[in-house]
Amino acid sequence: MQMPDQIMQDAAVIRVLDALQAQGNRAYLVGGAVRNALLDEAVDDIDIATDATPDQVMALAKAAAMRPVPTGIDHGTVTVVHDGRGFEVTTFRRDVETDGRHAVVAFTDDLAQDAARRDFTINALYADASGEILDPMGGLQDLAARRLRFVGDPNLRITEDYLRILRFFRFFARYGRHADPQALQACADHKHGLTSIARERIGAEVKKLLAAPDPAPSVALMAQTGVLDLLLPNANLAVLSALLRAEGDQPPAWPRRLSALNPRDPATALRLSRTQAKTQTVLRAAIDNNWTVDQAAYQLGADIATDYALLQSAGGLDLPQDWREQISQAASAKMPVSAADLPELQGPALGRGLKTAETAWIASGFALPAPALIDMAYLAGKELL
Repeated sequence: MQMPDQIMQDAAVIRVLDALQAQGNRAYLVGGAVRNALLDEAVDDIDIATDATPDQVMALAKAAAMRPVPTGIDHGTVTVVHDGRGFEVTTFRRDVETDGRHAVVAFTDDLAQDAARRDFTINALYADASGEILDPMGGLQDLAARRLRFVGDPNLRITEDYLRILRFFRFFARYGRHADPQALQACADHKHGLTSIARERIGAEVKKLLAAPDPAPSVALMAQTGVLDLLLPNANLAVLSALLRAEGDQPPAWPRRLSALNPRDPATALRLSRTQAKTQTVLRAAIDNNWTVDQAAYQLGADIATDYALLQSAGGLDLPQDWREQISQAASAKMPVSAADLPELQGPALGRGLKTAETAWIASGFALPAPALIDMAYLAGKELL
């Protein structure tokens, strides 16, 4: 089987492969570049596997007037920069020992040993400079069937790195239709190993999973294996499914989908940034207080209001046909009354007056004129004088 032409006709790719093989070594495209090219999907990064040692890779790159950067040289990885692009080149490796997250590796010249330490069969595909596919682990059949399967014994693959449990669900959300039953059982059996993984790493995997076109089947498998409740207690699958139906052609957004799941304390569980945690908080507050779409757009901005509207739709609210235009207009609306228009009010009275006027103005669809709002503000504010 051959790689698609669009990859193998990339002059920079071929130039790097040729440079690495200039002294008789072997070099192959590997992993995501091969997988995605065969699926006719975008190839974002080009990873290369070689039997050349890191020192040899550095020397070969320099000899070809390319710039080598020792980005992970202890683990065999050198980034070769050519034509303004970075190509991650890693020496064939085999695991010596692991602790459930980090591996001690030894370099090898055996491609089969390198393939045997990879996570999934669809990621253990190699392509040489002619475009010929090498498939030592049966990944081509799995890719054709959209079947996600660990390389070798799933229990061993997982205990080598417990984060592979989440990678399994993340890759299934993106590429899978059929999950290997043995893999699912292994994920269930070893799920508590995830408690040894840094929450930032768990958060990164969950965000990528929720950003997939349709994460619902994968999240359902997480629930089936007990992984979901371990990581995101009280997550609501039904609302997530309803949200995905409501989204239509709206681009995927993991914060919106996480809010639909509404797990207990997602900020801590996934170690969200302050900004990400605030987004979850304001979305939940808006939902709990049943804000109008106008209020959400005016108070939170167009992006978060879009998420809010879709979440409300998932909850059964019928959105008007022009809801996107409504959000755009509300997000850009400017309150026609300010403190300068209320010289007789100060302190708490001024705050109350402005708040009362603003609430009425939003409720009117931003239609109430300034004189009416000023009257409302004075009436409300003077109650505190």
